Amino acid sequence: QVQLVESGGGLVQPGGSLRLSCAASASFFRVTTMGWYHQGPGKQRELVATITSSGITNYADSVKGRFTISRDNAKRTLYLQMNSLKPEDTAVYYCNAGVIPWSNWGQGTQVTVSS
Repeated sequence: QVQLVESGGGLVQPGGSLRLSCAASASFFRVTTMGWYHQGPGKQRELVATITSSGITNYADSVKGRFTISRDNAKRTLYLQMNSLKPEDTAVYYCNAGVIPWSNWGQGTQVTVSS
């Protein structure tokens, strides 16, 4: 069973930055399209960004130009650089496979953007 451990969240002021990390136990990580998801208070979980095994990225319109997804296949780690953060980015952030998520999710990491 795949284990996913997210980290790097916190409280940040509007306009600030955070870098999230996700460590994955899957041996097939390097060939899997991976994604970051977020779930705001009272909202459905949404896909924020994806990155293919070859490094092609895609972003939700709400984060395009502000967030950057990347990966280190040797470390089986996924990253999300978040810049110019807005209060509406406040959510719990999760990583998972980016096309068909695995059934088990990590605990997520809380990002709170507030002054």
